[in-house]
Amino acid sequence: MKKVAYIPLDDRPANLDDVIVQGKAAGLEVLTPDRAVIRNRMDDTAEVEGTEVVGTSGAVYGSTEGVRQFLQSRAAEADGFIISIDMLVYGGLIGSRRLREDGGGEYPAYDEAATALLDTVAGLKRRYPDKPVFLLDTVMRLATTTMAEGLSIETYNESRALMMKPRAERTEFDEILNGYDLQPDGTPYEDTVHFDKTLYYNARRHKFKTNRFVLEALVRDAGADFAAFGVDDASTQGVQANEIHWIEARIDEMLGGSGGQNPDRAVILPDADGLGHALMARMAARLHANAQPVKPAVAVRYFGRDGSEIVNAYEYMDVHTNILRHIDIAGGTYSGDGRSPAASETDAAAFELELVALTSEDAVDGAVAHLEANRAANRPTLVVDFTRGGSSGAVVTPKLLNTPATGSLLGYSGWNTAGNKIGISLGMALSRFFFLKKETQERQLGPALDAHGSLLFKRFLKDYSYKTLEIGVIRTESRARTPYTNVTADQNMRIFNTPEDYEYLTQLLRADMQTRTNELAAMPAFGIGGRTPACAIRRFGVPQGEPGPNARDWRFAQYAGVVLPQDDPDFIWWRAFEISLNPEIDLERTSQGACR
Repeated sequence: MKKVAYIPLDDRPANLDDVIVQGKAAGLEVLTPDRAVIRNRMDDTAEVEGTEVVGTSGAVYGSTEGVRQFLQSRAAEADGFIISIDMLVYGGLIGSRRLREDGGGEYPAYDEAATALLDTVAGLKRRYPDKPVFLLDTVMRLATTTMAEGLSIETYNESRALMMKPRAERTEFDEILNGYDLQPDGTPYEDTVHFDKTLYYNARRHKFKTNRFVLEALVRDAGADFAAFGVDDASTQGVQANEIHWIEARIDEMLGGSGGQNPDRAVILPDADGLGHALMARMAARLHANAQPVKPAVAVRYFGRDGSEIVNAYEYMDVHTNILRHIDIAGGTYSGDGRSPAASETDAAAFELELVALTSEDAVDGAVAHLEANRAANRPTLVVDFTRGGSSGAVVTPKLLNTPATGSLLGYSGWNTAGNKIGISLGMALSRFFFLKKETQERQLGPALDAHGSLLFKRFLKDYSYKTLEIGVIRTESRARTPYTNVTADQNMRIFNTPEDYEYLTQLLRADMQTRTNELAAMPAFGIGGRTPACAIRRFGVPQGEPGPNARDWRFAQYAGVVLPQDDPDFIWWRAFEISLNPEIDLERTSQGACR
């Protein structure tokens, strides 16, 4: 089994647990540092005056030295590397946007410690030139972090509002660094109340210098194979705009890109938490290919508004373009077929994988019929749900779960921003696709299939059962039980609820998620415990000269059981927004005709 050394953005499940399982579903062993090395946590101590919280402290960041040591110690056994620059240099995503007293020195010698850590990547490429090295870097988001080093929700709101305002247009690197606070007319913006904007701009300066180092020193000069730049928490205007345009121009000038992108070297787009998934798919393509990977054609079909008409509130790029850029990162190519549901079914010959995008609730019946038709024709399919802001749609998801075709999906997500949803679902689907195109050995297929089934089940259990249904219960209980009058308790239940109430909320979560697991398992999408369990794709047919998987000779397995460990669901970052959740699905081989 091929091994991938993976440095995640942080230790939240979207960036760590889920990517590890995705790798297993693609027949890859994912090597990660000890969890203590990459541990990130929000503040765990509150300063209280009477019934009000007047300050917080105690945030934890990853160990950059521990990450460096991991890479050096495991490099020989790894077949490829996926490295988060934020974790390597700053100890994680929230560490990369910590307010700073200074923005570093003149580029490129802007920070000796930072550049020494970054040189670790160049060293890997020198020692192992034939091993793929993929980098994940972020453009610093608009807002500060909430509940880290005393930063409050008021700080978050003020910083995001200010940083969304238009800036004077600048194209030169140093001019961008010095122009963060300038309005279009060249005058500075107003002073801030809840945070020191100078410290914020210093953090931006340091991070932007790191972005440049990654492009120039690591990708162009050291030969790192690919870099995905994710713009975290963005807008169509604001302090990030000049940075984005500068990176796009450098990709064109230095890396031979076009329109600010190069699918073979570097891509920039709105996402952060979905990029680990997308890069794991790219790695699966590379490691499972006998020669240069062949990029499969991915079709996009909308049920509802076309994605070119939609821009997410936390992004700067329309949904359709964002999908295309994620396809580039994940190792596919856009098929260019008609995007409407009415497009001719003969278009199916032009693609190998279809992304079904749900953008309107009233189009879900047509989408379900299309999924069922794809399932009957053995067309590999994934679904992205854009009908609800940060979770699966309350209207569309029950209908998806009411058809066995959903159990055969290669990918699904409704989690968080549009970019997150795309990266998670497409990465999941393409990594599995690359594995199934290559693998025919039964001893490899079984464990990978259980991993895929577990991840697909988890996506619905988390994105819908928790994020759409259960989270309201937790938030209501947390807010009702807090002893403090000036906080939203579920933003940090560790310190805004009493220890006794935090334990109560944890046990409530665990009991309720057992119930919701059983409810989800019984839905026709999985059919666990019923007389007609749904099926997942166990194996593609052996290709017989034609491109793509041979649809006439697929093998399937039935969903046979699910276990959610009793002590598993937890508030990993002490807030209702994010929980750990690790269901384990068992699939059993079935006769060829049982799933037709």
